[in-house]
Amino acid sequence: MRTWSTKNGFKVTRILSGRSNVFLVTKDNVNILVDTSSKNYRRVLNKRLKRLGINQLDYLILTHTHIDHASNADQLKKTFGARIIVQREEAGYLASGKNIMIRGTNLFTRSLVNLLKQLNPFITYPPCPYDIVVDTRLDLKMDSINLHLLHTPGHTPGSMSIIVDDEIALVGDAMFGVFKGSIFPPFALDVRQMIQSWGKLLQTNCYLFMPSHGSVNKKELVQKEYKKWSKILK
Repeated sequence: MRTWSTKNGFKVTRILSGRSNVFLVTKDNVNILVDTSSKNYRRVLNKRLKRLGINQLDYLILTHTHIDHASNADQLKKTFGARIIVQREEAGYLASGKNIMIRGTNLFTRSLVNLLKQLNPFITYPPCPYDIVVDTRLDLKMDSINLHLLHTPGHTPGSMSIIVDDEIALVGDAMFGVFKGSIFPPFALDVRQMIQSWGKLLQTNCYLFMPSHGSVNKKELVQKEYKKWSKILK
């Protein structure tokens, strides 16, 4: 596990990595989990939360509702009392436990998606009722917590990013941290929309962008990639 801190005392801890990163945002007595990873990581996730002394979650925020991000939402709601926040476009998917199909962004991943299309109806996870839906933006204020959630579509229609103290952005699959010198994901439903979301994220004061897959991206790399890929928006 690794922890980053902001000037106002927020702590962002990456409590799971590998298949999909899971982040815990804490300040004072408020605990907010971002994503859940897949079912195979449920036991490890619960164990690490307990190791950190977390017996209650105020919120669980889903960056989107793919199976490797939302599979454990229902269990976390029941076990830790988490209130579930999801973007409106994907609330129905979470409530039904259905996985959103995706498109590949290169020849290999496009071929892979074509092979998986017939299997997608069978790729499900436990349905989970949601508590709060987000449209374009939601300011989450409680006690000393002041975060905001941004709709950053492209990877999926309801992808969201969490802006922590205007310093750290938890961006889900809006960008990747797997390929050196690149943030471009191998999967995205709408590439143009995704690049526009990068621009939206760069309008914040964040200097670290933490994806759900791979390592942290610094602002300089995100700016470079946005400049490169935004040419297709013209």
